[in-house]
Amino acid sequence: MGTSKPNIVLFLADDQRFDTIAALGNTEIRTPNLDRLVERGTAFTHAHIPCGTSGAVCMPSRAMLNTGRTLFHIEGAGESIPESHTTIGECLRSAGYRTFGTGKWHNGRESFARSFSEGDEIFFGGMADHWNVPAYHFDPSGKYDSTINRCPDPMHSNSTEKIACDHINAGLHSSELIGGAAEKFILSCDSETPFYAYVSFLAPHDPRIMPEEFLEMYDPGQIELPLSFMGGHPFNNGSLHVRDEKLAAFPRCPDETRRHIAEYYAMITHLDSQVGRVFDAVENKGLLDDTIFVFAGDNGLALGRHGLFGKQNCYDHSVRVPLIFCGPGVPAGGKTESFAYLLDIFPTLCGLAGLETPASVEGKSLLPAMHDPKKNIRESLYFAFCGFQRAVRKGSFKLIEYVVADKRTKTQLFNLHDDPWELANLAEDAQHAETLCELRKDLLRLGHEWGDRESKWGREFWPAWD
Repeated sequence: MGTSKPNIVLFLADDQRFDTIAALGNTEIRTPNLDRLVERGTAFTHAHIPCGTSGAVCMPSRAMLNTGRTLFHIEGAGESIPESHTTIGECLRSAGYRTFGTGKWHNGRESFARSFSEGDEIFFGGMADHWNVPAYHFDPSGKYDSTINRCPDPMHSNSTEKIACDHINAGLHSSELIGGAAEKFILSCDSETPFYAYVSFLAPHDPRIMPEEFLEMYDPGQIELPLSFMGGHPFNNGSLHVRDEKLAAFPRCPDETRRHIAEYYAMITHLDSQVGRVFDAVENKGLLDDTIFVFAGDNGLALGRHGLFGKQNCYDHSVRVPLIFCGPGVPAGGKTESFAYLLDIFPTLCGLAGLETPASVEGKSLLPAMHDPKKNIRESLYFAFCGFQRAVRKGSFKLIEYVVADKRTKTQLFNLHDDPWELANLAEDAQHAETLCELRKDLLRLGHEWGDRESKWGREFWPAWD
């Protein structure tokens, strides 16, 4: 190894679901570069987020990833990261790394400034037109307070909207913008100083637009609808009218849903090409053997499953995400079903880099499961969405409880081993009464352990559920 510590490249996709990588079983999608990471490393096929405390699920998800803290122990729903929460970039920077950030940072300007010593094409918002991304060049002062008028374009020919940024990249797709910035940074690196590159894409978040050549790879007529496709969700889950659910007509139309899925896959394939661009830059610099790669998604997406289109729910399609590690210290060709959260990335990287994990981090290192795929890092998983939904998974069973309009309204119990699509509700099946009781006890216990019951969202959910 050329450096005393490994280099690290962390790719983060926006809205990419767990089952969207060809090498992990999706036969409809093309992801040759993500497949390379899978082949060279270890995939956590049961990685999750704990859902979220905002309709913008990505905001708390990214705060948890970057701090290693749990859902109810991040302040302000993740909108900003306080100084008391050490970030990955901050930890590595203090250990002598060059730290570079590009793309989406949805967790406050101050925390970005203390995390990264370098950066470019930095986006502080939640979503944008992929062809007109308002972004910043790196600001050594950490202020990032420029305001400009939006550049005129055919979609906004009369626009006078002011945007907080220092330039708008009209005509260059966000994935290429971010991939290009990361490539340029890596080409400036050497074998003497370790680097950390945080490469945070806006794709495949809507609006789902991409270069035509990628869209042409997918014929909507050839896309299979998921087994859990429905015209609408069968009951009120408390979040049926959020923004994401308005992206397609009601009832959900099969042809329209196939088109959305085809566009989603096309955006992921385009993103994949930029992952390859960055990977190749590392290889061409002769740094491949010294570099750890991590690929993850910040949350999943329904796209017609259970009649939903968003991620504001506790079904697997929304809380289960891709997570791949490869590089020095990571077994090649590995897969594990060990439960993991994205917040476990932080202590895992500390372990791989030989660094002490900061005291503020609550995640668990995934290294034991890398070397023993049958090793359980976590016995159970806890999920929560605002004041409406709470869920727990233990073994193959998942319990989801709903509170809407201050009333307990629905209970779902699924055996995900037999029913991965979460269609057969066993909550009223007498044969599973003991399992239901056990999981409800776990839900209560974890609600206390996570600090949920004292949170503002818990004060909405628990009194009605109890």
